[in-house]
Amino acid sequence: MEKEAKLYRTLDNQAVQCALCSHRCTIHDGKRGKCKVRYNRNGTLYTATYGGVIARNIDPIEKKPLYHVKPGTLAYSFGTFGCNFTCEFCQNADLSQMPRLRNPERLPQSDLRADQLAHQARRANCDTVAFTYNEPTMFFELARDCAEEAQRLGIASVFVSNGFLTEEAFEAFDGLLVAANIDLKSFQDENYRKVCGGKLQPVLDTIERMWKAGTFVEATTLVVPDFNDTNEELREIAEFLVSVSPDLPWHVSAFHPDYRMTDRGPTSAKRVLDACEIGKEAGLHYVYAGNLRDSRHSSTHCPSCGRLLIERTGFQVDTLNLDGNRCDSCGYEIAGIF
Repeated sequence: MEKEAKLYRTLDNQAVQCALCSHRCTIHDGKRGKCKVRYNRNGTLYTATYGGVIARNIDPIEKKPLYHVKPGTLAYSFGTFGCNFTCEFCQNADLSQMPRLRNPERLPQSDLRADQLAHQARRANCDTVAFTYNEPTMFFELARDCAEEAQRLGIASVFVSNGFLTEEAFEAFDGLLVAANIDLKSFQDENYRKVCGGKLQPVLDTIERMWKAGTFVEATTLVVPDFNDTNEELREIAEFLVSVSPDLPWHVSAFHPDYRMTDRGPTSAKRVLDACEIGKEAGLHYVYAGNLRDSRHSSTHCPSCGRLLIERTGFQVDTLNLDGNRCDSCGYEIAGIF
């Protein structure tokens, strides 16, 4: 479904400048932005993803991963295709890199409307709609419309994002996003530029901006051998997150070889658990190990008295010892949406 894009301005000679993500591409007539899903036709910017839903599932909210947002509930999750990054280790490249791997003029389409997606979430008894699988900024218009209808139905909306969206894009959601999981892939700008095709600072800005605006943020770092796995870099990431808030949960996940990064083995469990300890030593209250079968390091403990509050096995919540949003033993307030 062809639809005029939002968040752009017209320039001379039928060129436009997109303000959706921090690349802020200048796109000439007949050309596409770096994401390959927004294109200029006769001085008008269009999005190729408004009718492009190609992945839908009903997932535990923990799978996003969002551990402090309505734990134990379901998220109606969907995505389209495309990304403004080109991460060599992408674990979902079949969707995110589709417009680069095949003819962008022949991308798949569906006839699912934003309101239909929201109503499907309600029928499935989902507490949230999650914009995920590929970078949700790429289907901004669809996500924005769906979030508005979901809110009307009493359903919250969450983002799973690389954090490269502009301030204008975030503000255009107008408070519709209650939470987001933001990938913080490295703390070196050179890594972002060479391996991911982006920049670090806009991601840091997004994390700070969302948290200050009241959108609950959890961060994820895929720990990749010989890319971002030194103690020094992991400590820098943890210290930045602490500077935003010690209550911001950090997920450190194990890498497995994928897409264009198959020249190294998977992250060891020890390295992931070491990263967890680095996060805790830096002062983060909630640090979780991802992509490991380790209930202890994926469960939530009270930062005050140490009580086991949310016990998780994989993406399943087995135990919930909360009184509202407080520890049922000492009354300590747990950060999140409960």
